[in-house]
Amino acid sequence: MKTIKVGIAGVRGLSTMKGFQAIDDVEIAAMCDLNEEHLNEAADKLGVEKRYRVFDDMMESDIDAVVIATPMQCHVPQVIAALEAGKHVMSEVTAGVTMDELFWLCETVEKYKKVYMYAENYIYAPQVQLVKALVNAGFFGDTYYAEGMYMHNTSNLLVYPDGKTSWRTYWQDGVRGNFYPTHSIGPVMQWFPGDRITEITTFSPGVRHPYGVKQDSGTTTMCRTEKGNLLNIRTDCTSPHPHNMDYYHLQGTKGCYRSKTNDKDWHRVSFIGEDSPSHAMQWKALEEFNDYLPERFKTATQDQKNAGHGGGDFFIVKDFVDAVRGDVPPAIDVYTACEWTAVGLLSGISVTNHSKTLEVPRFRPAMPLEEKKIPL
Repeated sequence: MKTIKVGIAGVRGLSTMKGFQAIDDVEIAAMCDLNEEHLNEAADKLGVEKRYRVFDDMMESDIDAVVIATPMQCHVPQVIAALEAGKHVMSEVTAGVTMDELFWLCETVEKYKKVYMYAENYIYAPQVQLVKALVNAGFFGDTYYAEGMYMHNTSNLLVYPDGKTSWRTYWQDGVRGNFYPTHSIGPVMQWFPGDRITEITTFSPGVRHPYGVKQDSGTTTMCRTEKGNLLNIRTDCTSPHPHNMDYYHLQGTKGCYRSKTNDKDWHRVSFIGEDSPSHAMQWKALEEFNDYLPERFKTATQDQKNAGHGGGDFFIVKDFVDAVRGDVPPAIDVYTACEWTAVGLLSGISVTNHSKTLEVPRFRPAMPLEEKKIPL
């Protein structure tokens, strides 16, 4: 089997390293980062000889695929450059920073026919996969409502340690709306099979923080799906609050799920049953249903688990490698990536226009030009 040579753009991409190292016939062949000190430190540690500060130079090397783990405003330009150079791509979140970028991204993937996979690793968390399995097994009945919350105070990241202004000041906290929604949307959408988000409305309390940036003190985006289901997505990166970046709730006609809120809490589910009628339901630990975990999570090796997130960081990389080899389609393709990212981009328009409801484009191959315009 041909060895797949992978390049890493941005030292943040090291989160995928253990996953790649646990797969046969895969080599981390090159690394790229603007910060030469960080680049050399990471490459020395991993024994990577080919090092680049200019992304386009790495694209001229003999790598087969690249992980884009640079700041979010770099994602689409670098993905396009990689696809044009004939490389397969796994891109960190978000997919892009403007709606036009999302349309360009779809067009470029269609043109060059290389694998594009969105690196939304939160959907690979074992508890998310277990809830998905319980949904598919009918435990929840018909699912119709979910919540996803990303609470991450990034006020300490607005300025770099050397005193320079961070990119987050502009591309995250410098905009309005739910700029980072996919860690919340990705997992909850696993629990609504065959559905898609069709419209969104975003609300906020405005700016209640002292940081001098445009980002609201939390935004709440209500999403309606094609099947009439409702999602409540909250992002807050400016309010004083302990980190809670993976809170979820799911409601169905026969039961519900609520994730833990801290390390002392526990994931829980409750279902209607003969011993638990709807008016007297009791919580049970989610882990009591571990027999329903996908087989690969149940049989994960220690090396796979060590990759991170109970094996999730291995399986997302494994799915990408399998797609590059042509064995399976990408687990999270460009159209799904753009749908989830569009929720956040449109939320900025919505909240600026008195919480106006906006339609989410139906991203798909060969979208007509008329559908690539966003009306108010």
